[in-house]
Amino acid sequence: MFNEAHRLQLERGLAEMKIELPSQSIAKMIDFLRMMVKWNKVYNLSAIREPEQMVNMHLLDSLAVLPFLHGKRCIDVGTGAGLPGIPLALARSDMQFALLDSNSKKTRFIQQACIELGLDHVSVLNERIEEYQPEQKFDTVTARAFTSMPNLLVKTRHLLALGGRLLAMKSKETKAVDSKGFQFSCVESLVIPELEVTRNLVIYTAV
Repeated sequence: MFNEAHRLQLERGLAEMKIELPSQSIAKMIDFLRMMVKWNKVYNLSAIREPEQMVNMHLLDSLAVLPFLHGKRCIDVGTGAGLPGIPLALARSDMQFALLDSNSKKTRFIQQACIELGLDHVSVLNERIEEYQPEQKFDTVTARAFTSMPNLLVKTRHLLALGGRLLAMKSKETKAVDSKGFQFSCVESLVIPELEVTRNLVIYTAV
């Protein structure tokens, strides 16, 4: 289970990534992983089981997106167990987050996690992305291993305000894709400490 060594591992990783967070946020991130381990036994939230891997592949991987968040309202689509949404929400209490997934077991876990972590600036949505029609558009959409880039562009445009950003975490897809309502911005290479996988952040702007 998670202990002091894992907290220190997280702090080292954050330092390497030049991300400064209050100690309370760091403690809550470790609490979040503890909850995930507990619920994983019944809900199959993640294939990753080792605490050391979870720090790198769940927390640090999610937080790599932090510098690219835009505006005041973010929706994390296909959030699964709340990744990257919950780590981002723990780091940015000044933003409003919506975490959307069609899997009711996973959204039940996220709802409980938000209650226990005191995340009153997070809303949980158990809906299909195509069917969700927000009353107010979002400034940022995040997506982590959700679907192909062309499909993601089609599915998310109705969620974004004009000038909003789509942040797609991808390992392979890095080429610009033509899509109505979006303009390709750039691809940023994300460096996650102790993680030997390619991770790119593909960024589009809603036009």
